[in-house]
Amino acid sequence: MGADIVSNIMIIRQRMAAAAERSGRDPGDIQLMAVSKTVPPERIREAADAGITLFGENYVQEAREKIPVVGQDVSWHMIGHLQTNKVKYVVNLFDWIHSVDRFELAQELDKRATQNQRTLKVLIEVNVSGETSKNGMEPSQILEFVRQISVLPNLDVQGLMTMPPYSDNPENARPCFIALRNLRDEIAGTGIPGIHMNELSMGMTDDFEVAIEEGATIIRVGRAIFGERHYQ
Repeated sequence: MGADIVSNIMIIRQRMAAAAERSGRDPGDIQLMAVSKTVPPERIREAADAGITLFGENYVQEAREKIPVVGQDVSWHMIGHLQTNKVKYVVNLFDWIHSVDRFELAQELDKRATQNQRTLKVLIEVNVSGETSKNGMEPSQILEFVRQISVLPNLDVQGLMTMPPYSDNPENARPCFIALRNLRDEIAGTGIPGIHMNELSMGMTDDFEVAIEEGATIIRVGRAIFGERHYQ
């Protein structure tokens, strides 16, 4: 089982490097996150031992049970939709929040981070596709939102995140990735104090190579590392 994880990671890194080369990028600028929802702690540790340093969790309760077992010698990222009333649990579990999508949530994250003497790195989730089933803010709202949250002292805004519509063809995701990159460039160009636009969290198992070609700096891969999920 462990050998499967090791070989899977090796193959993904080879594909990442090839995608970076095609687009004239340095593979070292792209981080591989293992999406570990429903994955038991022992398999997460196998991935960590194979060199994965970023792990993404979708559900607060599951993360509260697993992170203390796995340990915090790796970087934990909250990538799922986050309810405001769960913020008190995530502040000391996660290093990054990828799913900031409203001012009320940003305020609560800042308040709890301040109370715990922490600074949280956050990404703003953008619903580039406009799907009603997707979380995230409309692109037209992002610039004003960035200005609003730039004054929150314990949030360190690092970039943007998106999830394109599901498709069997990875090329169908390319317009969403291009749109997110262009939005990032637009925000970066405004020079808002305290705002960094270094990160684009986009691309998953089925489309991460296209995401890398369009500028992804963090790809979120679960199934290609751990295999099909088995829900309990």
